[in-house]
Amino acid sequence: MTGGKRIMGLPSIRRMPMYYRLLARELEAGRTQISSAYIAEALGMEPIVVRKDFTLFGIIGKPKIGYETEEALQVIDSLMNSRDSNEAFLVGVGNLGQALLSYRGFEHMGLDLIAGFDVDSDIVGRRIQGREIFALVELPRLAKRLHVKTGILCVPEEAAQDCADAMVDAGIEGIWNFAPVRLQVPDYVVVQNEDLAEGLAILIVKLNQSKREGIQRTN
Repeated sequence: MTGGKRIMGLPSIRRMPMYYRLLARELEAGRTQISSAYIAEALGMEPIVVRKDFTLFGIIGKPKIGYETEEALQVIDSLMNSRDSNEAFLVGVGNLGQALLSYRGFEHMGLDLIAGFDVDSDIVGRRIQGREIFALVELPRLAKRLHVKTGILCVPEEAAQDCADAMVDAGIEGIWNFAPVRLQVPDYVVVQNEDLAEGLAILIVKLNQSKREGIQRTN
């Protein structure tokens, strides 16, 4: 059964895709019930974290039985998927931008990348992953005509703020920012920053810690 929803923090939201993939895999394998201990071990987490997350999601298990796998999967699916297609533009169609255009997982999340924008004349006018690439100057006109409110920003640091300003002026209210800079936007605009350098730094630090711990264990 499901309980009332509570306010979810970002760490819990970020773990949703992991839970979803695991539950979908286990349900396909025929596991109709699943425990927090099993989920935690499979994902390298603590059971208490799983239980807290699932309570926040509104998923309530049964003592000594755990959670109904299909029901838990459906709840997480409903939380992750808006059901209504949210059309979005991608600004900056370099290597990262093209990789995002090719990612089909967005469709499940209700995000439909319908076009790309760039300043490179070698890219503008092409179709990449089925989407037409327009000149950046066309962004305001098309955003207003198509009522697009979401944009993904994949441009170099020096161009990020100008592109963000153009997106906001065009009516974009949500920006997924992959540029290594903190954008200055009005309060009503939602920005989600993805700092790749930060992620790499965390990986390197963890890797070095793991190496040091391994050396200490062998001494």
